[in-house]
Amino acid sequence: MTLMRFPTRLLLFLSGLCTLIACSQTPVNEMKSKQATGADSSFEIRRTEEEWKKSLSPEQYYILREKGTERPYSGKFLMHREEGHYSCAACGNILFASSAKFESHCGWPSFDAQVNSRAIVMQKDSSHGMLREEILCGKCGSHIGHIFDDGPTATGKRYCANSVSLGFESASDKHLSGMGSTDTLVLGGGCFWCIEAIYRELKGVLSVESGYCGGTTENPTYKEVCTGTTGHAEVARIVFDPFKINAADILKVFFTVHDPTTLNRQGADVGTQYRSVIFYRNEDQKKLAQEIIAGLTKEKAYDGPVITELSQLGKFYKAEDYHQNYYSSNKEQPYCKMTIPPKMEKLEKVFGNLLKKD
Repeated sequence: MTLMRFPTRLLLFLSGLCTLIACSQTPVNEMKSKQATGADSSFEIRRTEEEWKKSLSPEQYYILREKGTERPYSGKFLMHREEGHYSCAACGNILFASSAKFESHCGWPSFDAQVNSRAIVMQKDSSHGMLREEILCGKCGSHIGHIFDDGPTATGKRYCANSVSLGFESASDKHLSGMGSTDTLVLGGGCFWCIEAIYRELKGVLSVESGYCGGTTENPTYKEVCTGTTGHAEVARIVFDPFKINAADILKVFFTVHDPTTLNRQGADVGTQYRSVIFYRNEDQKKLAQEIIAGLTKEKAYDGPVITELSQLGKFYKAEDYHQNYYSSNKEQPYCKMTIPPKMEKLEKVFGNLLKKD
């Protein structure tokens, strides 16, 4: 399998120097003429500017409503590392998960993905004589920062935000714990023993089940699926806590521990049941997968094109009991011993920060 190429720390630093000006926001005196005086009817939360002035501090109003900027390297969330969610400081709308945050060396907090496609909206910004993409809170329209196509991860995105535009909700806070908020992704990338074993190692992953998806036969057996005639793929159903790990990280791991460029095979495992596939539950997941694939393609992360199938999730059939958590009980089995440890090593090397702590 061809390894993904990751930018070096030096390249990140140099790109950060080049984007100090690009990340800066438009001065308030240039933007006042563009600021609406009445309530904006295009967003769910609608307030007049006088109402915003009463609910925000002067600094918050300057940045969130007048599109100002904080000084680079001065924001309270620049080096913040706690687990949780970052929200809009104006209305509390959740924007980013902590697992999406990365050090971009640009002077402002940076993220590689929003929590869903509705959290943030974009609009063109032609100030400073350049064309940029401004990011706004999807609920109240407040200014968060800008987005760039120079992110170092598989999404290829860098959401550059002002700390003043953000609030933070810790995953350990009482009002967040025990909420029962979960998300699910169903992924196929070769033998399900391998995929299941990988995702059981990630923090925030609550359960992983091996099973079958994408075929026409009702209640297929392992023997039937192995014939390649049922249309099913061997998959893992991953249930995770989005307050601890987001869907983008789940997919970034997926594209690192299997080869998405080989049609209907992974190594010696050949057949449609071993195809690379993402069964998405909703449009947010589909859009996220498309963005990551586009980023991988743009960066030429592999020697060949990514041919991962994207399909709407249908019926998931749980595999037989003896397939569940197979690697844990069969580490000395020849196939497991040969195939899974190299994937585990790659996982630890690239995503050590996402692994569960003993």
